[in-house]
Amino acid sequence: MNAKGAASSGGATAASDSSTTTKKNSKKPKYSRFTQQELPACKPILTPGLVITTFIVIGIIFIPVGLVSLFASEQVVEIVDRYDDGCVPRNYRNNKLAYIRSKLTDKSCTRTLNVVKPMKSPIYIYYQLDNFYQNHRRYVKSRSDKQLRSKQGESETKLCDPEGVSANGPIVPCGLIAWSLFNDTYNFKVKNKVLKVNKKNIAWKSDKSKKFGSDVYPKNFQSGGLIGGGQLNSSIPLSEQEELIVWMRTAALPTFRKLYGKIEEDLQANEQITVVIQNNYNTYSFGGKKKLVLSTTTWIGGKNDFLGIAYVTVGGLCLFFAISFILLYVVKPRPLGDPSYLSWNRNPAGHMN
Repeated sequence: MNAKGAASSGGATAASDSSTTTKKNSKKPKYSRFTQQELPACKPILTPGLVITTFIVIGIIFIPVGLVSLFASEQVVEIVDRYDDGCVPRNYRNNKLAYIRSKLTDKSCTRTLNVVKPMKSPIYIYYQLDNFYQNHRRYVKSRSDKQLRSKQGESETKLCDPEGVSANGPIVPCGLIAWSLFNDTYNFKVKNKVLKVNKKNIAWKSDKSKKFGSDVYPKNFQSGGLIGGGQLNSSIPLSEQEELIVWMRTAALPTFRKLYGKIEEDLQANEQITVVIQNNYNTYSFGGKKKLVLSTTTWIGGKNDFLGIAYVTVGGLCLFFAISFILLYVVKPRPLGDPSYLSWNRNPAGHMN
């Protein structure tokens, strides 16, 4: 009798120890309504009335916004002139590379632009490049942010090859982005009156103050055998060389515009602008295009119809779906089910019976 009692007592103790060990080793999380997703939640029922109303509201809001955006875009006056082909002399039309690479050829070119509508200042001057892939991985990485920010990082050029170091020491600024700096120039006249181009404040303030140091000066730049683009003034710090700062902010698409400067005078309709261009930048080797763009702005920015078209399209589709659902609901109505049979209404806490 005692032996049986001892055996049962021992079995109970062993079972207790086993259950304690199981609890200690269990990975089951502590119960809470949050972990079990049992918190109160809004679970709307998409009735025909709710869906149709939502589509109508979206359509009523989006279409006017799109029309206002299109109207603002239409108010922008823009002049675009492609000059890369027109600025090549006739005797070099079949060999454009020889023209652009030769130091003996005259790179100056005169173009005439017609002002179709009045242009109120400031008039923004852009250069546009086509088929130029600034977003190429090796091109984007070919720069040294440490070197650009501080004089102490002058020797940080390991990411800049092959434009990292020259025979005289590290190149500042190094890398392919700086090396390929755009160097065409534009001079404007209207009725023999020179239009001044303001090149100040064309770069982002954050770039000037945080990304380019005031104690960093160009050094050994474009001193190699192969010259890529424009030169830099070695007596001016990088934080004040805004043309470089604008160029160093790489574009995401192969066709892009970059700000060249601003004309702070109004231009009247039917006036003719004479532009003297120094066609220095080589886009002929990769089949690129160069365009000069003069543009005004409105509250929406420059000329861009995409935003307005997108709003109108989405709003129109919503109204179309709303009308379609109304007709479908009228012609072939379908009775709604009883929402009390939904699982979360029958069992709000989420526990299975």
